[in-house]
Amino acid sequence: MHDINAVAPSRSDRGFTLIELLIVMIIVGILASIAIPVFLTQRAKAHDSSTKADVSNLAKEVATYFVDGTGPLTLDFAAVPGSVVLSGGGFTTTVNLTNGTASPSSGAATNLGNANLWCVSLTDPKGQLKDFRYSAQNGLEIGTC
Repeated sequence: MHDINAVAPSRSDRGFTLIELLIVMIIVGILASIAIPVFLTQRAKAHDSSTKADVSNLAKEVATYFVDGTGPLTLDFAAVPGSVVLSGGGFTTTVNLTNGTASPSSGAATNLGNANLWCVSLTDPKGQLKDFRYSAQNGLEIGTC
């Protein structure tokens, strides 16, 4: 038997149809397909920015050494993980690197005995451009020494 007082559910009480849910899912998928590549590109650019900052900090320490220091300077990437230890002629300092920045496989430094021709470089494999160098002659540039 039917209850005479029972009322049929209104449209707002029934919920969403399958078609409405599918349309929302398609719209979310389209937005995600646009946003994800943009996010990944920005992330790679952020890695490049941190590598530029690291190589600039390293170059400032090298330039500081050549104000009073004489003789060849050495860079040690293995002594302190995540850092570069600069030493030469009684001078020692450590430059901390951001996560992901490291010594390039080749061309990490050249002419560290010459105050006018030195060059240092760092890399981050997750970056868009990856390699950056800083030299006494040209400042910050893309590439390795």
